[in-house]
Amino acid sequence: MDLTSSNHCKWGGVTCKDGLVTAISLPRQTFRKPIPPSLCLLKNLTYLDLSYNNFSTSFPTILYNCSNLKYLDLSNNAFGGKLAADINSLSAKLEHLNLSSNRIMGEIPPSIGWFPKLKSLLLDTNQFDGSYPAKDISNLANLEVLTLAENPFLPAPFQVELGKLTRLTYLWLSGMNMTGEIPESLSSLTELSLLSVSNNMLQGTIPTWVWQHKKLQYLYMFANSFTGEISSSVTAVNLVELDVSSNNLTGTIPDDFGRLINLTMLFLYTNQLHGSIPPSIGLLPNLSDIRLFEDMLSGSLPPELGKHSPLGNLEVCNNNLSESLDGCYRLNNLMLYNNHFTGEFPKSIWSVVTNELTTVMIQNNNFSGTFPTQLPWNFTRLEMSNNRFSGPIPTLAGKIEVFRAANNSLCGEIPWNLMGISQVTELDLSGNQITGSIPMTIGVLKLNALNLSGNQISGTIPAAFGFTSGLTILDLSSNALSGEIPKAINKLKLNFLNLSMNQLTGEIPTSLQNEAYERSFLFNPGLCVSSNNSIPNFPICSARANNNNDISRRLIALFLVLASIMLVGSAVGGFLLLKRQKNTQDPLSWKLTQFHALHFTEYDVLSGLCEQNWIGSGRSGKVYRISVVDGEGGSRMVAVKKIWNAQNLDSKLEKDFLAEVQILGEIRHINIVKLLCCISSSEAKLLVYEYMENGSLDRWLHQRDRVGSLAPLDWPTRLQIAIDSARGLCYMHHDSSPAIVHCDVKSANILLDPEFRAKIADFGLARILLKTGDPESISGIGGTFGYMAPEYGYRLKVNEKVDVYSFGVVLLELTTGRVANDGGLEYCLAEWAWRQYQEYGLSIDLLDEDIRDPANIEDAFAVFTLGVICTGGQPSVRPSMKDVLYALLRFEHKSRERSPQHVVSEEMSLLES
Repeated sequence: MDLTSSNHCKWGGVTCKDGLVTAISLPRQTFRKPIPPSLCLLKNLTYLDLSYNNFSTSFPTILYNCSNLKYLDLSNNAFGGKLAADINSLSAKLEHLNLSSNRIMGEIPPSIGWFPKLKSLLLDTNQFDGSYPAKDISNLANLEVLTLAENPFLPAPFQVELGKLTRLTYLWLSGMNMTGEIPESLSSLTELSLLSVSNNMLQGTIPTWVWQHKKLQYLYMFANSFTGEISSSVTAVNLVELDVSSNNLTGTIPDDFGRLINLTMLFLYTNQLHGSIPPSIGLLPNLSDIRLFEDMLSGSLPPELGKHSPLGNLEVCNNNLSESLDGCYRLNNLMLYNNHFTGEFPKSIWSVVTNELTTVMIQNNNFSGTFPTQLPWNFTRLEMSNNRFSGPIPTLAGKIEVFRAANNSLCGEIPWNLMGISQVTELDLSGNQITGSIPMTIGVLKLNALNLSGNQISGTIPAAFGFTSGLTILDLSSNALSGEIPKAINKLKLNFLNLSMNQLTGEIPTSLQNEAYERSFLFNPGLCVSSNNSIPNFPICSARANNNNDISRRLIALFLVLASIMLVGSAVGGFLLLKRQKNTQDPLSWKLTQFHALHFTEYDVLSGLCEQNWIGSGRSGKVYRISVVDGEGGSRMVAVKKIWNAQNLDSKLEKDFLAEVQILGEIRHINIVKLLCCISSSEAKLLVYEYMENGSLDRWLHQRDRVGSLAPLDWPTRLQIAIDSARGLCYMHHDSSPAIVHCDVKSANILLDPEFRAKIADFGLARILLKTGDPESISGIGGTFGYMAPEYGYRLKVNEKVDVYSFGVVLLELTTGRVANDGGLEYCLAEWAWRQYQEYGLSIDLLDEDIRDPANIEDAFAVFTLGVICTGGQPSVRPSMKDVLYALLRFEHKSRERSPQHVVSEEMSLLES
C-alpha cells in the first residue's frame, strides 16, 4: 500500500486531515496478503477497518506500532493462532477493538483488561477455549459493549465481576458454556439495552430485576435450564424482543405482558407454561411475531390478536388450545397444529387480495369449512391433514411446494390446474373422498412424494409419471385404479411404492419385480410377474402373442399414407384435366357468404386472383394477398385461400360444406384468425381471412436464414405465442358448440399479428365433432408429417387429442428451435425429444441457442417437458387442451413484460418469401 502519492487523499476508503491520513476503511475487498508493516508509518492513523476480508495470518502484531489507533476492526476474517500475552501493546488510546468472527484460539490474555479508554470489546465467534478473564475485563471501567459469545470456553459459573461494568449497554454472552445462576451483581447494569445469555447451561429462576429493567430492549435467555415462574410484576416497558424459550419455566403468562407496548417479538415456546394466553397480549400494537408452541396452554387465542398489530407470525402448535379462530388478518405464517381448535376456519385468512400468507400448518385439529376457488399466490406450504374440511380441492398458488390434506372430507376430482404447479414437491391427499382420474399433467411437477391413497380415484395410472424423475415416494393404494402399470415407472428411483388394493392388471414393470417392492402390489389379482424368482405369491404372466404390433401399426400407417398420396394425386390429375376443359367461370355464378361486416364484394376479390398477388400454395389450393375496400375509401389486406374441387359437388355436399364453413365463420375468439367470408362456385371455393402481418410462426422459427433480416424470437415472446395458441385451441375443444378439432395444428398454421400475438389459422381439415353423431370422436385422415398423432395410422376414429399431440410438437419447436420433420423418414421431433429426455434428461443442449438465458431455462425446460407429455403415444395419456393452457399460464406472470420483436424492413408481411 503506497500512500506517498500526493493524490492519496482522493482514494476510496482513505480519509485525510491537512493532507495526512487519519482513517482507512477498506472492508469487503478480498485482501489476502498480510497487512504491510509500513501501514503504521502513518503516524496520524486513528481509524482502521479491514473487516470482511480474507486475512489468514495470526494476529498482526505489526499494529502495535500504530500508536495513535483509537478504532480497530479486524472482524470477519480468518486470523488464527493465539492472542499474544502483550496484546496491551496496542495503542493505549484504543476505544474500539473488534476481533469477532475469526479463528483465534487459546485463552484470552489478562492484558486484555489493560486498555484504560476501551469502550467496545468484541471477541465473539472465535475458538477461545480457556477461561474467560472476567476479573481482568471488569477493570475496563469505560466499557459499553462486550461480546464473548460463541466461544468454546471451559465450563464455568457466571462471573459476578461483570457486575462492575456499570456503563455496559450491550452484553452478549451466548454459547460460552456458562453454568450456575445469574448473579445478583448484574442488577447494577442499569444501562443495558441488550442482554443475551442464550445457549448456556444456566439454572435457577430468572431474576426479578430482569423483568423490571427500565432500559432493557432486547432480552435473549433461550436454550438454558431456567426454572420457576415468570415474575408477576413485569415493568420492563421498553422491551422490544423477548426470548426465554427452550427452558423449564412453569406457571402462567403474566397479564402484565400486555403492558409491553413496544414489544414486537414474544418467544415463550418449549417450556411448561399453562393456563390461557392473556387477552391483553392481543392488544399490543407492535407485536409482529409470537411463538408459544410446545407448552401446555389452554383456552382460546386472544380475540383481538392480529387486529391491531402487524402480526406476521403466529405459532401456538402443540398445546391444548381450543375454540374457534378469529382475527390474524396480516399473517405470513400460521402454525396451529396439534391443538383442539374447532369450528369453521375463517375465510378471511384465505383472502387472495390482502393476505401475505406463505405457510399454514393447522393439521390435527377439528377445523371444518371449505376452501375458496383459489388460494393466495404466495402460499408455499399448506398442511391441514386430520381435520374436517370438505368440498372440492382448491386451485393452489403458483409458489406452493408442500400441500398435505390427508384425512379430511375433500371430494370431487383433482383439478388439472393443481397439477400444473411445477413447484409442488410434496402432495398428500390421502384418506379423502376424491373421485375421477389422476390428471395427465402430473408429469410437469417436481414431485418428491405423492400420496393419493384411500380415495375413490379411477382410470389408469398416467404414463406421465415417468417424467417425475425426482419422485421417491408414491402411494396410490386403496383406490379403483385399473389397467396396466405404465412401463415409464421403470425410470423412477422409488424408495417407497404402494399400489395395493386397486384393480390393476398386466405384468408388473421389470424394475419393480424384486423383493424391495414385494408388498407394493398386494390385492391386485390381475397383476403378474415374469418369473417366480421376482416377487412371491404373484402368478407368472402367460405368453402373449405380440407379433410385433408396433411394427404392424407402423406399416398400416405407411400404407394409409401412401393411399392418401395416391388419392390426392388422382384428384390433382382430375383437376388439371378439368381445368384444361373449362374456361374461367362466369362471375355471376359466384356466391358470397359473409360472416362479418364487409365493404368489398366478390368481384373485388376475384379481380385480385392474379399471379402478382400469389404468395403461396398448400395441399388444397393457392393463397393470395389482396387489397380490398375497407369503408370510406380506405383499404385493407386480406388473405384469400382458393380451394379447387376435384369434381362438382352435388347439392347435399355443397350444403354440408357451407354449414361447416358457417360454423367456422361464426367463431369469435381473439386467438383464432377471422374467417371474413366464403365465396363459392361449383368449381372452387374462396375462403377470405383477416391478414396477419407477421406471417407464420414457422417463418420466424425455421425460415429466418432464407427470408433474412428476421430477429430471433426471445423466450417471453415464444411463451406468449404458446399461451395464445393454447387459448385458441382450448376454445375450439371446450367452449365451442359444437366442439371443433383442427386436425392440422402446426407452426405454419399459427399466424402472428404486428405485436406477435398468435392466432390459429387454416381450418381446411377441421372437423366438427357433432357432424359424425359422436361427440367424442371424428373420422378421417389429415395433418402434416411430423405433427400427425400416431393413431392416425391405426384407428378409424380419432378425437381432439390429435390436436394436443400436434400442439405438443409446436411446444417442442418453440423450445428446441428444431423442425417437426426434416423431410426424411427417420427424423421426427417428437420421437427425438422423447429419446433425448429418456437418455440425458433436461440438458441445456436441448434448448434453442437463442433462449438459453439463465433466467429462462427453468421455464423453457418445463414447457419442453409439457411438449413431451402432449406427444405421448396413447391419446389417453395426453392432457386436454384445458390442462395444457393452465400448465402454461403459471409462467405468464414472469413474462408480462414481453420484449417486443424488432420489426425490420418492409419484408415483414404475411407469407412473403
